[in-house]
Formats: sequence, C-alpha cells, structure tokens
Amino acid sequence: MTQFSLNLPPVLPTERIAWDNIPSPAYVLDESRLRRNLALISQLQQLSGAQIIVAFKGFAMFSTFGWLREYGITGATASSLNEAILAHEEMKGEVHVYAPAYSDEDFPELLRLAHHITFNSFGQWQKFKPQVEAARAGGKEIHVGIRINPEYAEVETDLYNPAGPFSRLGVTRSNFRPELLDGVDGLHFHTLCEKDSDTLERTLEVVERNFGEFLPAMKWVNFGGGHLMTREGYDTDRLIRVVRDFRQKWDVHVILEPGSAFGWQTGWLVSEVLDIVENGKQILLLDVSVSAHMPDVLEMPYRPAILGAGNPGERPYDYVLGGTTCLAGDVIDEYSFDHEVKVGDRVIFDDMIHYTMVKTTFFNGVKHPDIGIWHQNGDYQVVRRFGYQQFKDKLS
Repeated sequence: MTQFSLNLPPVLPTERIAWDNIPSPAYVLDESRLRRNLALISQLQQLSGAQIIVAFKGFAMFSTFGWLREYGITGATASSLNEAILAHEEMKGEVHVYAPAYSDEDFPELLRLAHHITFNSFGQWQKFKPQVEAARAGGKEIHVGIRINPEYAEVETDLYNPAGPFSRLGVTRSNFRPELLDGVDGLHFHTLCEKDSDTLERTLEVVERNFGEFLPAMKWVNFGGGHLMTREGYDTDRLIRVVRDFRQKWDVHVILEPGSAFGWQTGWLVSEVLDIVENGKQILLLDVSVSAHMPDVLEMPYRPAILGAGNPGERPYDYVLGGTTCLAGDVIDEYSFDHEVKVGDRVIFDDMIHYTMVKTTFFNGVKHPDIGIWHQNGDYQVVRRFGYQQFKDKLS
C-alpha cells in the first residue's frame, strides 16, 4: 500500500511533437518530462530528508540547471576538474568531488572549488591531507570522505560494476585504516546501476555489517548514484523509509547523487535516413553514429528503443540501422516498422538524454547532433550547435 503520495505534473504527448520541423540530427530534451522528474526528485528529497544532487557523469545539460535549482537541487557531484568548474560556474551550488585519483596539478583547484571531496584510498588522503588542513586553517569549510567498497553489488554488466572482483574503486574492509580517519567526516559508497530501492536496502545491510563501527564518528554518508527513482514502478516508499531509518539510526546526513534519474525518459535523438542499401537485408544509413553518438550501444551493449518500431518480424518492414562513420561495426540493430521507410524519413531514438549525451565524440568528423529543448509552450529551441571548430579543437 502506498504511504507517500507524490504530485507529478503532466508531460507533453509525443504525438504533438512536430519531428519533421526539428533539424536533424539533434538531441531533443522535453521540458515537461524533465520537470516531471525534477518534481518527483524534489518531493523524495523532502520526504526522505536526504540531499539529492545531480551526478554530471550521467546528466550535465547546463542549459537546464536553472530548472534544477527551482526544484531545490542544491549541488552536483563532479569526477574531474572540468566537471567541478562546470558545477561551480553553472550549477552555482555545492560542489561534491570524487575521482579514483587526483593529480598534483589538479588538486589545488579542486580543493578551492569543492565543498565535499572524497578520496578513493587512504594513500590519496594522506598525500593531500596537508593541503586540506591548510585550507581549513585558512577558514575554508571542506568536508572530507573516504570511498568504501562493500564488496557487494547487484550489477549485471561487469563494465558498470564498481564492486566487482579486483575493483579499483573504494577501500575494502580488509584495507580500511581507522587510525587514519582523523579529519575525515564522511563515507561514500557507489555500487548501484539503475537499480530499485530494494537493492539499496540490501546494500546498506552489508555496509552496516562491514563498516558500521565507523558510522558513529561520521557526519554524513553518501549513497552514491544508480538510484533510478524516476523510473515507472520504482519503489519510492521504500526509498523514503530506508533513508529515514538510516538517518535516524546513525544520526548522519544522507546524500544521493543519481545521474540517470534526472534525465531518464526526458528526450530523444532525432535522426534522418540518408540512404538505403541492400546486402541480404535492407539497411538504413542514418545521419547519426553508434560509436560517436550512442557509445553505450557498443559498450554495454543495449538496444535503444525507437518510436514506432519493434523487433524484427513484429511489423511488416524490417531494416538494419547503421551510422555514417567508416567503422564497420557502426550498426545499431535490426528493427521493424509499420510502413516502408524512405530516404528523408525521421527515425527517433527514445531515452537519449542521460549518459548518452555526455559520452559523445567527434570520431570520423561526422556531424555532431544539435542539443535542443522542446519547451512546454510548444516552441523548439536549439541551445547548442556544433561545427568544424569543435571538431578541430580536440585535435592538434
């Protein structure tokens, strides 16, 4: 039985979007869908008492950060100096920093920007502790955390499992150094990947069993990311209960830093059919690239959904979909359509805003998709257009 009622705004039906009026290729974010996610995240933040911040590694569309602030999102988590600068300049809230290792060159600037900084090892903490202590002595308020590895995860894909065998991410219990905790006021773990709150609850049981003796001395615990709280069917009641219980039991501030949850189901990648070739099957050549614009299709792998399309054989017309780079494997998958596809038709890939956008490249110099916003009033705005200069700037 649902205990907590969430009030969510409506979203724009896809049928009302004039796809042919959107210049292709383009990542298109729907303002109404993002605001729906933000409304849910904001209410979960209030009901659970956790601080929910946005992880830039999953969602970093800074043209929307004003909307995030409207809904009480007070900070961002960065995994590099560049992300930390972006958080400082564009998010204009708390900057939380974690990286597997910090360089001597980057750390002073990271320390200047950060409100929270988490170390992946006690070796890194000891190396940079003098700089942290000097900053504190100079009046800077800086929270310091150690990332722990509970050695428990329910992630199916090894590539995305931070607690897998021989993981470099976080300190295991056998390597934990309690005698070096002076100056540390928080613990951080990240073992989820697009999981529900039942996985978090089981993970916390392991965290408490392995690291519970250190929790009374901590001011905060960061539960990391991977909490897909905006997915339909996610158990929000359980999340609220689990966070509340943990906060009360250990008297700590709880931080969650999802990335996917912010951009989940908020937009599309619009593409156009440039040509149709035949080699045993009908092959659509699109003006987008798997390797350059949808790298997770090759990395994970996964099959992106397409509006109005299904699995091979489900609908009358089957096509293999491929990109425009010279990579032989620049192939998305085979899909079926209700109608015969023609050159110039639009093919709309669903759920392409989280992670996909932040991982794109300029491989082969192919045209990079625009970034646009379909506003609630029906207007379409191109917020970023890429050209030759951005391609050249990555080379020398």
